[in-house]
Amino acid sequence: MYADATRTLNTAIMRLISTLPLAALLLSPIAAGGQSLLDRPPNVSGNWVGTPGTLYFHFVHRFTTSDAPERKVSNVPTFLLAAGLPQHLLAGFNYSTNSTLAPRFPNEWELFARWAPVSEDYGASLDLGAQVGYNNAATGVDGEVSVAKRLGTGRFIIAGRGLSDPLKAGAPRFAYAGGATVKLGQYVALAGDIASLAKRDSTERVAWSAGLHFAIPLTPHTVSLHATNVAITTLQGASRGSRNIRYGFEFTIPLTLRRYFGRGEEPSSDTASPPVATLAPREPSSDPAPPPMAAPAPPKPSSDPASPPPVAARVPRTTPRSTPSPSPTPAAPAATVRTAMKNINFLQPRLQITVGTTVEWKNNDPLPHTVTAVNKSFDSGLIQPGKTYRHTFTKAGTFNFFCIPHPFMKGLVVVTEP
Repeated sequence: MYADATRTLNTAIMRLISTLPLAALLLSPIAAGGQSLLDRPPNVSGNWVGTPGTLYFHFVHRFTTSDAPERKVSNVPTFLLAAGLPQHLLAGFNYSTNSTLAPRFPNEWELFARWAPVSEDYGASLDLGAQVGYNNAATGVDGEVSVAKRLGTGRFIIAGRGLSDPLKAGAPRFAYAGGATVKLGQYVALAGDIASLAKRDSTERVAWSAGLHFAIPLTPHTVSLHATNVAITTLQGASRGSRNIRYGFEFTIPLTLRRYFGRGEEPSSDTASPPVATLAPREPSSDPAPPPMAAPAPPKPSSDPASPPPVAARVPRTTPRSTPSPSPTPAAPAATVRTAMKNINFLQPRLQITVGTTVEWKNNDPLPHTVTAVNKSFDSGLIQPGKTYRHTFTKAGTFNFFCIPHPFMKGLVVVTEP
């Protein structure tokens, strides 16, 4: 019986895995940036808030086997549906078909909102995020504050959680969590995390997970294959471990709305700078320069022997003082502005710089992008994942740009005189 169940489970998992590339291929024309599982472990989401105008669907499925003699294979799915909002916000819900919080409680919902006011993607030294939500199984409000930092090929997350006690209405409980991902390449990462309630009773265990995460090349989809002792991924569920080890997977599916709405919108510009077309380079003047003034001829010596010598001959000879010439002012180093493309989005769609500044775009997505000016003044060509494109702006003006493979990705550079 156990062997049959194991074969059935293995067959189901292999069939699912074999369909993932096909599903990604079918969905990629309508996909936008999703949360990359290469940036977080299975049970700690951290400060991920997605991209405005994008819907996110995450599918988490975890399997366990009961003890002998039944050895029954059971599965618990958790679905995340959320929307990326402006101001670095994400709002949505987690839904699980099972709950371990309250006795005989069949389903668990977590309605949440998440905010990430500080991010390394925008030049900060770390990532800071906060989440607040309502859990129907615990009948109370839960929250989390997380901090993350990239070090080399790794990203490390720590979090503190405040939870409602599902058995004592109104009583708070606290938990802490930490995790990391270490990239083994552009498309693969090792991940793991650990979490615990601050005060556990005899039935509550430390929660943990470990997995191998993949990004599907040329798509925004990511996959996690992992082991854990946690059934569901709500804040409540991810803070409580069990004695059962579960094997599972997670698949992320982002769906963009920006592809269909706001096609004609461009990032707004509040500058009075005229467009580049009106700022043609100034031609050199055609008027000839005046000839240099000739030096006066020295006076001719007089032929009269009685005449006094020239004034210069009667001045006592002195050593002239050398006047030091002023040292040249060193030129200011050229400024460089660094930004990126991530989640199929220009992270800073509007940049304001001065003439002579170099803008550096790095592609942090698992698929190629371009940085192409609408007026064709610059074009990066395809920027492969992990590569960088640089362009120096030598003229003042307003430059609209976009990505050729993903034309809903748009941006604006406003260049002013220094």
